[in-house]
Amino acid sequence: MKIKRYINITKPGIIMGNLISVAGGFLLASRGEVDSLLMLMTVLGLSLVVASGCVLNNCIDTDIDAKMQRTRNRATVTGDVSIAHALQFGVALAVLGFGLLIRYTNSIAVGFAVLGYAVYVGVYSLYMKRKSVYGTLVGSLSGAVPPVVGYCAASGQFDAGAAILLLMFSLWQMPHSYAIAIFRFDDYAKANIPVLPVAKGIAKTKLHIVLYIAVFAIVSALLPLSGYTGLTFMAVACVTSLWWLFMALRGYRKNIELVVWARQVFGFSILTITALSIGMAFDFQALPPSLLVMLS
Repeated sequence: MKIKRYINITKPGIIMGNLISVAGGFLLASRGEVDSLLMLMTVLGLSLVVASGCVLNNCIDTDIDAKMQRTRNRATVTGDVSIAHALQFGVALAVLGFGLLIRYTNSIAVGFAVLGYAVYVGVYSLYMKRKSVYGTLVGSLSGAVPPVVGYCAASGQFDAGAAILLLMFSLWQMPHSYAIAIFRFDDYAKANIPVLPVAKGIAKTKLHIVLYIAVFAIVSALLPLSGYTGLTFMAVACVTSLWWLFMALRGYRKNIELVVWARQVFGFSILTITALSIGMAFDFQALPPSLLVMLS
C-alpha cells in the first residue's frame, strides 16, 4: 500500500522513541498536575515535527542511502515515493506539527522545537553528517530536544531541570550513535560518511563510548540530587547507567566479537533511556526544588 511507504519514510521507530521522551519531560515538569489536552497536543505536535525532519532527512540522504545496505530499499531511494512528493509530505507534517505547538504550548517549547528541527535538517543532514567527524555531536543536540520541549510546554520555563534533560539526552546520543557506527561500519565507509569509527578508528571510538557513558551516569544523577526526582529514579539511573558502562568496558576484552558487542551496547542504550524517561515521568517531586530547599 502506498500509504505504508509514506509512513515508513517518517521513521516510526524514531518517532516512538521521541514520543516516550517528550512525555517523560512533560510529566516530570507537571509534578502530578497534568493538563491532558496540553500533553496530547505537545506529544502529537512534536511527533509530527520529528516525522517531518525524518522525511526531509530521507530526501537529503537519497544519494547516501543508495550506497548503504541498510537504507538502499527506502522508498525515496527506489522511487516508490518521489522526492517531490516526499518534500511536500515533509513540509505538510512540519506545518501541522509546528501549528499545534504554536497553538497549544508556549514560545520556549516552540523555540526548542525549531532549534532541534533546524539543527537536524539544516546543520546535520545538509552538511555536518557528510563533512565532519563532529556531525554526531551536532546531531546529538537535536536528539536531546524532545524531552526539553515536553518539559518547557508543561512548566512554561527553561530552568535547571530542563538544562539537565538537555545535557543528559545529548550525552546519551553519543555512545548510542557510535555503537551504531561500529556495527554499520562497512555501510558508513562505503557511503564515505566520516563517523568516528571510520574517520578515527575503532579504538578511539571505544574510548569515547566509555567516557560519554561515564559522564552520562553522573549527569543523570543530577535530577534526583537537584530535587527534581526521587530515590526510585536515582536507583534506576544508577543501575542502568552503571550496567551500560560495564557493557561498554567489555569492549576491551580480548577476542571480543566487535559487531555483537556494539549491538549489545546499542540495544542497552535504548533500554536505559526508556527506563529513565519512564522513571522521571512517575518519580517526580511534587514541589519545585527551590521550595523543597526552603521547607527543609
